[in-house]
Amino acid sequence: MIDFAQPANRVAPLLLGCTLSHAGVTVRLTEVEAYLGEQDDASHARRGKTPRNAAMFGPPGRMYVYISYGIHRAGNIVCHPPGGSGGILLRAGEVVDGHDTARARRGPTIPDARLAQGPGNLGRALALHVDHNHSPVLHSGTDGFVLKDRDHEPHWTTGPRIGITRNADAPLRFYLPGEPTVTSPRGRARR
Repeated sequence: MIDFAQPANRVAPLLLGCTLSHAGVTVRLTEVEAYLGEQDDASHARRGKTPRNAAMFGPPGRMYVYISYGIHRAGNIVCHPPGGSGGILLRAGEVVDGHDTARARRGPTIPDARLAQGPGNLGRALALHVDHNHSPVLHSGTDGFVLKDRDHEPHWTTGPRIGITRNADAPLRFYLPGEPTVTSPRGRARR
């Protein structure tokens, strides 16, 4: 069971290979990015608590969903030590259950590897909405957001975050190398 009351950069690689289920779809997480709260210039929490980012300051192990580019719903799992803020952006995953539901949300001609590739597409596949802010991420059950541990520790890589301008070079993007669901560009190898 993952302890979300730790810094996001420690927890992020532990999510790789785990499955997250919501609204009839299950994805195996293949790419995530850590955001370290107020000390991270790229974090939504960098300027302190606001109504929009309040979930990032709330209890760890809950969802923070925001609207990106006015159309996409991007999901994060809140992750930080007591008194802090931060989260892990869910960047990409492989749909492992609920293909028909994911395809209905994403489109009939989308290749399997792209159904949950990228934060907005993953958000659409899992039917994320800002109303899900503060929703708990459960380790068991059938309703809500259910996170299940991986069956083995996969080989993972880290590199710079992508799609942002602030603190982009920080090696806080974690992904499973060779996975077709991972977004480009690929980062430099580290372990």
